[in-house]
Amino acid sequence: MANHKSALKRIRSNETKRLRNRYQHKTTRNAIKKLKEAEKQEAETLFPTVVSMIDKLAKKNIIHDNKASNLKSQLAKHVAAL
Repeated sequence: MANHKSALKRIRSNETKRLRNRYQHKTTRNAIKKLKEAEKQEAETLFPTVVSMIDKLAKKNIIHDNKASNLKSQLAKHVAAL
């Protein structure tokens, strides 16, 4: 167990950040699934919001930049193919 005051605070803040990151990542994954199941019109309206969510995850280092690019590319292809 941590002995220093700063280490205890770091443990608390890490847990808070972990839960926030987990929530944001899961929300984005659900949005991606919803977009993949949507019809053409709905998918086109959802696409910009989902891309924005993916960009925010990459900016905050929740997911890697390359993974974000791959996801956006895959979704763009999917929407175009509908």
